[in-house]
Amino acid sequence: MPRISHARIFSVVATALALAGAMFAAPALAQEPVMLKVHHFLPPGSTIHAKFLLPWCAKLEKESSGKMKCQIYPAMQMGGNPTQLYDQAKDGVADIVWTLLGYNPGRFTRAEAFEVPFMVQDNVGASKALWDYVDQVDRDEFKDVKPLAFHLNGDAVIHMVKHPIMTQADFKGLKIRAATRQANKFIAILGATPVGMPVPQVPDSLSKGVIDGVFLPYEVVPSLKVQEIAKYHSETDPSEPAVQTSAFVLAMNPAKYASLSPELKKVIDANSGQALSAQMGQIFVDANNANKQVTLSNRHNTIPKAEVEKWEKLALPVSDSWISEVNAKGGDGKKLLEQAKALIAKYSAK
Repeated sequence: MPRISHARIFSVVATALALAGAMFAAPALAQEPVMLKVHHFLPPGSTIHAKFLLPWCAKLEKESSGKMKCQIYPAMQMGGNPTQLYDQAKDGVADIVWTLLGYNPGRFTRAEAFEVPFMVQDNVGASKALWDYVDQVDRDEFKDVKPLAFHLNGDAVIHMVKHPIMTQADFKGLKIRAATRQANKFIAILGATPVGMPVPQVPDSLSKGVIDGVFLPYEVVPSLKVQEIAKYHSETDPSEPAVQTSAFVLAMNPAKYASLSPELKKVIDANSGQALSAQMGQIFVDANNANKQVTLSNRHNTIPKAEVEKWEKLALPVSDSWISEVNAKGGDGKKLLEQAKALIAKYSAK
């Protein structure tokens, strides 16, 4: 029998070990989870981060059996500024973003129907309505992303540094920040100067006197510590629709979604849509109520119903302006506003 050299034995063993290693490594590589980069503009203590994105991402991971996970980047940690978030989802810089439609003024004109003053009273129902509205008549404005949810935040409160707002006359000569174009038009009608800026800039602007006050839901107040600067909080009569609501989108990069396996697409699909929109609306309404607590040592007042009704009449040119803008872009503004109102009424609990 021929003798086998030690070198030959070593070569055979090494080959066998390499093949075995490859056999074990292949399944391991195949099981590497898909990592979704999720980007937003608020701090980790914010409602969107702590109350929604963390549990939503945990649900994606659980329902995908660990095959899909999120890496969440709060406070613009991936770079850029809040106005660029939507394009980050469109271009694939981020896989998923949460952002305010108002950060891209004039880009989502049709969707701005839900931001016209005094349109919304039930924010959860209106969040469902917004999803349906985009699906039925506004897909083109969001064709560059895969929308996962739309929602509205809580009703805006007028937070002031030096004095409360009681009547329209109290706005005269003031500089006020609001989140949307429609609200800014209304602020000008009320007699104040609207000042636009991303919400993370609000605390510094209040403390330096760049603005005198801000339209803002209680929900976001603690994460920005607005209550430490603005000591007066003026709410409109709760029996009337909100003076300002803001629309948000949770959007995914289409190419990233297309790259997922059918199994993972099903997980995404099961955790998006109208139901998720309503859930997000409820989370923000609940946070609005809970976060008011941080302002209780400050001064509060309610602007009475009769005064708010005067404001509603003053706001009519805002909706007329929106209709004209939609018409100029080839739409039927009056019909679209009626559709938005009908959907809001359909899902409204009030």
